Amino acid sequence: MGDNIIKFVIWICKKFNIDEVKAINIKLTEILKDPNSEFYPKNSFQEEHPNYRKFAVDPLRPLKKKFKKKK
Repeated sequence: MGDNIIKFVIWICKKFNIDEVKAINIKLTEILKDPNSEFYPKNSFQEEHPNYRKFAVDPLRPLKKKFKKKK
């Protein structure tokens, strides 16, 4: 994980001048501090548990009688 961040920072430094990098830093800080931002950072819980609350509920009620097996 840390290696990818270092590569990303190096890429940013190669592509943008110092004023643009400072502007990127300010904007990222604003986005992360604003709880109503339309941009959200990745949620690690959703990555670790991708199927959490993704299930289908059976529309039929459970059976109350036990049925005998036919021989």
